[in-house]
Amino acid sequence: MTTPFSEEPPAQNGPGAHGHDLPQPKSPREALQPEDVPPPPKASSRARHPWLVFFNGMFSMALLAVIALGVVLIIGQHQFASPGPLQEERTMLITRGMDTRTIAAQLQRNGVIDNEHLFLAGLFAYRVHGDLKAGEYIIPAHASMAEVMSILVEGRAVLHSVTIPEGWTSAQIVAHLNAQELLVGEITDVPEEGTLLPETYKFTRGTNRNEVLRRMRRERDRVLEEVWSRRAEGLPVSTPEELVTLASIVEKETGRADERTRVAAVFVNRLNQGMRLQSDPTIIYGLYGGDAWTEARSITRAELDAPNAYSTYQIFGLPPGPIANPGRASLEAVANPSRTGDLFFVADGTGGHAFAETLEEHNRNVARWRRIEEQRRQAAPATGQ
Repeated sequence: MTTPFSEEPPAQNGPGAHGHDLPQPKSPREALQPEDVPPPPKASSRARHPWLVFFNGMFSMALLAVIALGVVLIIGQHQFASPGPLQEERTMLITRGMDTRTIAAQLQRNGVIDNEHLFLAGLFAYRVHGDLKAGEYIIPAHASMAEVMSILVEGRAVLHSVTIPEGWTSAQIVAHLNAQELLVGEITDVPEEGTLLPETYKFTRGTNRNEVLRRMRRERDRVLEEVWSRRAEGLPVSTPEELVTLASIVEKETGRADERTRVAAVFVNRLNQGMRLQSDPTIIYGLYGGDAWTEARSITRAELDAPNAYSTYQIFGLPPGPIANPGRASLEAVANPSRTGDLFFVADGTGGHAFAETLEEHNRNVARWRRIEEQRRQAAPATGQ
């Protein structure tokens, strides 16, 4: 008979094997009961401090303000640089004495910009609100406020010009400037003869006439100093003013650029030899002064013989002063005349002159010129018929 063995329970793995109890399942009633939630941690007394709350609020407001300002600046900058409302090119006149607000209002009133306040803000932002320049401006179509600002600040105004012919007297120049409608102010005093430089001068609308006159004086002084510093040796002039006087005579004797240095040589040679200059223009200026060249004039025998402080048929050397305002070319011609022995010249009928070193040769040239004059007189009636 076999003895039965008793069976041992199988070894357990897990928590129970180590003497730990497994969590017991809740009863249906317990499962329905809510669990207690732990209370939140107590706020720090430091976080609740009134000053800290205040500064946190201020920081938040400042941050929002910075963000809002940035948005405004971005939008404003975009509008400032965007094409403007101007449909076609327009000329705008900014007169002297206009303040920045007046200029901005005028730009908006004329349809150049569509927001004068934004334009003013842009001027302040770029720190150029006091730099707008007076003048006449051409504003291109659809120019942005930034472009308009640049045009006015840089002074890219429309330039006009006035041309003063070489050989005009100071009285003629003053009359011409006073007649320019785009200039302002009035010239009441006529400058001394020979102190202005004939040239073409640029100016903006509204420039004062006296300012143009001052520029002409400065240019004459600058050019004369330059020419005098490069003069040839042995000239019969001892001062820059004497050079101007002789240059004014050369200016009135010939209008041809290729003859100036040769005409100057004739007068330089005559002065060096103690001969009278015998220049007809000096007689006319002595008789009529600043009005000498306002019309064509011929010299009569009585005028030739009349006492005349400027007549180089009566005096030796140079007249008391210039007889006109010579241009740069005539000043340079006197400072560096041709190296010739010529002592005479007379018109040759072609607009130029025939030059001669001797009186005999000169007399032949004079006779030839008189024949030409006679032929012209005889041909004049036939042409009129």
